[in-house]
This record gives sequence, C-alpha cells and structure tokens, in this order.
Amino acid sequence: MGNARNLAFWLVLLMLIVALFNVMGNSQGSMASNEVAYSQFIDQVQDGAISTVEINGERVNFTAADGSKKYTINPGDDNLVSTLVGEGVTVEGRPQQQSGLTSALMTFLPFVLIIGVWIYFMNRMQGGGKGGAMGFGKSRAKLLTEKHGRVTFDDVAGIDEAKEELEEIVEFLRNPQKFSALGGKIPTGALLVGPPGTGKTLLARAIAGEAGVPFFTISGSDFVEMFVGVGASRVRDMFEQAKKNAPCIVFIDEIDAVGRSRGAGYGGGNDEREQTLNQLLVEMDGFEANEGVIIVAATNRRDVLDPALLRPGRFDRQVHVPNPDIKGREKILGVHARKVPLGPNVDLRIIARGTPGFSGADLANLVNEAALMAARLGRRQVTMEDFEQAKDKVMMGAERRSMVLTQEQKEKTAYHEAGHAIVGMKLPKCDPVYKATIIPRGSALGMVMSLPEMDKLQMFKDEAKQRISMTMAGKAAEIFKYGPDEVSSGPVGDIQQASQLARAMVMRYGMSDKVGNVDYAEAAEGYQGNTAGFSVSAHTKELIEEEVKLFIDEGYAEAYQIIESNAEEFERLAQGLLEYETLTGEEIKRVIAGLPPHSGDDSDGGAGSKDEEKPSVTAIPKTRKKPKGDSGLEPEPTA
Repeated sequence: MGNARNLAFWLVLLMLIVALFNVMGNSQGSMASNEVAYSQFIDQVQDGAISTVEINGERVNFTAADGSKKYTINPGDDNLVSTLVGEGVTVEGRPQQQSGLTSALMTFLPFVLIIGVWIYFMNRMQGGGKGGAMGFGKSRAKLLTEKHGRVTFDDVAGIDEAKEELEEIVEFLRNPQKFSALGGKIPTGALLVGPPGTGKTLLARAIAGEAGVPFFTISGSDFVEMFVGVGASRVRDMFEQAKKNAPCIVFIDEIDAVGRSRGAGYGGGNDEREQTLNQLLVEMDGFEANEGVIIVAATNRRDVLDPALLRPGRFDRQVHVPNPDIKGREKILGVHARKVPLGPNVDLRIIARGTPGFSGADLANLVNEAALMAARLGRRQVTMEDFEQAKDKVMMGAERRSMVLTQEQKEKTAYHEAGHAIVGMKLPKCDPVYKATIIPRGSALGMVMSLPEMDKLQMFKDEAKQRISMTMAGKAAEIFKYGPDEVSSGPVGDIQQASQLARAMVMRYGMSDKVGNVDYAEAAEGYQGNTAGFSVSAHTKELIEEEVKLFIDEGYAEAYQIIESNAEEFERLAQGLLEYETLTGEEIKRVIAGLPPHSGDDSDGGAGSKDEEKPSVTAIPKTRKKPKGDSGLEPEPTA
C-alpha cells in the first residue's frame, strides 16, 4: 500500500512538470511566430500603418495592417516613445506580466518539488508504510498468516517438556470457555528461556499454527528509538492492533533489548528504554485487561530482565528450552531430513550420538552441510559418509589441505596427536576417542576428537583429572619422543584448556581439599592479572595457584607414564597417522594392535584412507627414554 502511494505521488509530480514544459513551450512557440523585427516595426510606424502601440516592459505589442496581433522587442531605443508620438501613434503602457497558468506553475513548482523530496526521504528513513513520516510512533509488529508457512508442533522436536507446558495455551485459544467456566484464567504471558538456536521462535510460531490464530511478531529492538516516548507509543499501538485481532499471540523476540532492569547502567539507565518498559508493564497487567492477547517472549539473558516483568500477572509461565538430549537430537534430525533424500546406510541415531551439545540450529546446519557435500560430489542421495564429513567440518573446521607442511612438522604433529589418543584410550573416565587427524583444520595442525557415549550432566573429580591428563598428553608425547629441548609451541592450546579446567576445579567446583568449598570464581571474574581486582587475600591466591599447578602437573605426569608404558602402541599409532592422516576410533584400535586400519572386506575406504589395503605398521624406531629418577614433571614453559 505504501509503495502504491509513493508511485502515485511521483506520477502526479511528473505530470505537473510535463504540463509546465508544454505550456511554456507552446507559449514560446506562439510568441515566436508573431514576432517582427524592430526595424520593420519602425518602418510600419513611419508609413502610418500602425495607430496604437502597447508597451509592456521591453515588449512592444501592436496591430499590423492586416489586423493580426504582432509584437517586437525594444533593443534599448530611448527615443521610441517620442518617435511614436511624433507619428501620431497612440501609446499605452502596461506592467510586464506573464500568463496566469505559467506564472502559477513557476511560483509553486519549486515548493512542490521541495515538499515532495522531503516527504520521500522521511518515508525512506522511517521504513515506509507504518514507519513513515506520519507513522513514526506506529508499531512495527508484523502479522504472520498461513501464507508465510504454517508451523505446528510436528515441526518442533527435541523439546517435548516445553511443548507440553505450552499446549494449555493452545487449548485456551481454541476453547476459552472450557477454562472460564471454572473461573480459570490463562497466563498473560509465557517467557521462553534457553540458549541460542534451541527453537524458541519456532516454538512460538507452532503455538499460533496449532491454535489457528493471528500471530504478531516483533523484535525488542524495534521499540527502542533515540526519541523519548516513541517506544511507548509503539507499545500502545501494538496492543491496540492485537486487541482488534483477539484472540491472538504477540511474540517479542530478544525481549532483553527493552526489558532490562531499570536504573542499571551509567547515569541511572536509559530514559527511552525505561519508558518503553513501563508502558509494556502497564499494557500487560494494568487497569485495562487484555483478554485474548497472549504475550510470548524469548530471551537467552533472563538474568538481566527487570523483576517487575517476571512477576505473576505478566510473564506467569517461564518455559526452559534447553539444548536437546540424544533422543531429542534424533527427532530434530528427522524433522530436518524430511526434505533430504537419505541413503540406505544413514542412521540418524548414530549421528545424534556423535553431536552432543548441538542445538536445533546446529543440527539443521549439519543436515544442510551434508546435503551440500553430496550435491558437490554429484550424488543423488545423502550418505552416511556425507554426514560424517559435515560433522567433522562443523565440529573441527574445514580441512586445510592446501597448507604446506614439512615432513618434520607432520611428524611432530603425528606424535603429538598420538599422545592424546593413546592416553584418552587408556584412561577409563575419558570419553571414547572418535577420530584423530593430522590434517590442518581451522587454526590447529591436528586434532583428536572425543565424544561421550551418553549426554553428561555432571563432572566428577576423577573424570576431570583424567581429562587434564589427556589434554597434557600432547606435550608429554613430544617430550617423550624428542626430549624437553625439542618441545614445540603446539601444546599452547592444550595448556590453556588444562588451566581453565584446573581453575574451575579449584575455584568453582570445590574439588581442592586445601582451598575448600568456597566459590572464588565470582570474586575473580574481573581479575585479569590485577591484584586489586581479585578480592581475596594474598595467601589464598597463592594457595589457589599452587593447587591449579598441582592438578596440571599430576595430569602431565600421568600422561607421560601412560605413553612410556605403551611406547610400542604409541609408535604404531604415530606412524599410522603419518601414513593415513585420519583414523577413526575403531581404526586406531586396529593400528595399535599392529593390524591395517581396514579389514579385507571393508569397502568404504574410511576417512583419509587409500582404496587398497595398507600393510600393518610394525616398525618401531628407537625412542628417547627419560632419565632414571626423573619424576616425569617437566618444568613449566615460560610465557
């Protein structure tokens, strides 16, 4: 509608301009046909052929001998009047004028152009339509109908508990008399809280799709403007629209943009945002009831919301939308794989098991990446190999096969990753090794991935210590193979991960007997090496650092001892990585047993393998042994 109005305005303006040029052109054309030379005019005056002359500025109008109206232009002859009077010609004087239409157009056209350009740019700056020059305070909520695609609960998977909590809202929208007959009132609002990508927006659309009611959607940032009062006006307009379409659902995405706690921040807060929040609070639960208007909001920052927004009567129901578990991931994969032709070897449960911590958006991206890889290879179906390649790309980064590494760099990377893999397989509380590779991915020259068999909700002390051992195994492997003087900067990421876990054990999890069951993490959040920022005593800080270093040193010592005790298997695995570049968990077990990574009847080739069967890796070069009496604890690298 707004585009049609803009088009009509410019068409009218164009027609006015064309009409002006036509009038001016016709006037000038007719004037040019009646003009005579000044010398000819003087000759006619002297011949007595002209009896009356009208002087209009420089223009001299007269009637010719044939009765036609003519004119000439005075070139600046000051004696013209005296000459005419001397010849007996009647002289009349008139002020210089233009035609009425031409004069009006020339007067008002500049103003019309200026006003038109101003209206156009104001309309563009305010987004057109509702946000135009006359609709600055109008709501920007969009009404989604079935033409935008109907979404139901069948399209939402992996968050069954959240769907069950919201089914009551759907039932109320379908049959409100069922609840009102018993004096029940539906919750005014439902707040969806969860990490990004878990399906909060999709769940809100599914509520509207199931109930078959209008669904208004708006972002929290659409309320906030630089002009005080605009956001509050938009809130009022949004609720007016919602009441006209009741029963309906109003979905506010990222409500933390407008619902932050009042009075927070520098200078006591933001007046515009706080007025907008005040208006929202009044509209949700004020003197006027909003029957049939249900507010559904989504955020991943519940901790910053104003307490008045979360009280009963406003957002009565808070629905947690977590990352899905293994069963939920399998269902989500099934939803996203509906439009993808899957090969007969695709097992979605295996894919779900190998994607712990993935959100619904991550799983949708995984299915899309697998489909793109299959299309790139010219396949008609998406196979399990495509899903494995897509999972590796999402979790570990794209392969950088164009990176040129020397043989020495590849060898050190192979021994580094072999150390991680051997220690991870020997420690029972470590997650099973999923894949080891020496192909550069992202910023890493190599990588060992471990995946849990089931989703883990807790971490125990022995599990954390073994995870530190596996993390420090890369450095232990380099020192075991090449000696302490040949250690590289490769373990920098391992040291960082081990330090983070050890600090969490000491400062947050209470796993250090010396430090005790005190949470020091909150006191150290602003601590970045500044002693004044860490609000604990110097003795406590020293004790914390000692315990953190002890956990890391113990993990390093355990990793070194495992590699030393399994030197033969460690060497086989390193040589296998040099030969095959990428090995899965089952292939690693075969390689360290002295067998080829694939059995004779295995036709899939595996990741990073050649088509033909490779001979077993049994050659074991001589390794460097640590000196007797050494505790296995190498000095900490300096930063």
